[in-house]
Amino acid sequence: MVATKGTGKAASLLQNERLRFIVCFLGVFVCYFYYGILQETITRGQYGQGEKKENFRYAQTLVFIQCVINALFAKILILFFEGSRLDHTKSWLYGLCSLSYLGAMVSSNSALQYVNYPTQVLGKSCKPIPVMILGVTILKKNYPLVKYLCVLLIVSGVALFLYKPNKSSTVADDHLFGFGESLLLLSLTMDGLTGVAQDHMRARFQTSANHMMLNINMWSTLVLGLAVLWTGEVWEFLSFAERHPSIFYDILLFGLTSALGQTFIFMTVVYFGPLACSIVTTTRKFFTILGSVILFNNVLNTTQWVGTILVFLGLGLDAGFGKTPKKMPH
Repeated sequence: MVATKGTGKAASLLQNERLRFIVCFLGVFVCYFYYGILQETITRGQYGQGEKKENFRYAQTLVFIQCVINALFAKILILFFEGSRLDHTKSWLYGLCSLSYLGAMVSSNSALQYVNYPTQVLGKSCKPIPVMILGVTILKKNYPLVKYLCVLLIVSGVALFLYKPNKSSTVADDHLFGFGESLLLLSLTMDGLTGVAQDHMRARFQTSANHMMLNINMWSTLVLGLAVLWTGEVWEFLSFAERHPSIFYDILLFGLTSALGQTFIFMTVVYFGPLACSIVTTTRKFFTILGSVILFNNVLNTTQWVGTILVFLGLGLDAGFGKTPKKMPH
């Protein structure tokens, strides 16, 4: 009888674990899949009709609204789940981290005015490269050999994806394509700096994910709020939104899916570890590209598909075998 009860409890626990993983996976997948659709709709869509057609060119304001929603969402999570837990991280460190965080987000959204969404996703998949370079040079980390092989696969895949032997030779096209690539490179560099700062906060101050999300987004809101007021972009955006009021609905959903998606990512890391989270996010990115190809007619040629597969092969191997081994206590 006791054995039967024990077996039943174990089976029930296993069922709960499976259910929890399914919830986390679907949460990340659905939120970021829809986030990607909204991002491409907002930044690459055309608004108006006939000669009055115009494009969305307010990346700073878009990120500003996203940061406000992220900060509010993180504050709610802290109130409900962390209570009176104190955060000892230095404010100036949050401020510095917010600058690189903002640089990555603004340049990534701006890049979509010049490159399509699959190119942006593949470009952002190179994030392990600056993180690894800055980890070696600044944090003096040692990475296993397989890590370098994974990065080589990712770089080769992105190079194949971006290689276009029949690309138009017009100066305008070359300029636009080159500028989009430059923005993605800037975004990757800023991502690397953000990763180094976050690693330092976790190691030195044991900063929780929710406090990090709250404070970085609060600093980002302050900095970007001053920037959009100084440049006057916020008034141009409000005028644009008055002409096309449906943009408010898309931007609100964009911010909510971003905040909720981050929450599911944190849940996956806490309950199942970074490896499971890497596998989930890698799978999500691949299907996001597939969705963009289907929904927005972003056709990929054979070489680009090969490059895409190489990138995700590198990401998958990195998730499974590229982790730095932990030092055993003496």
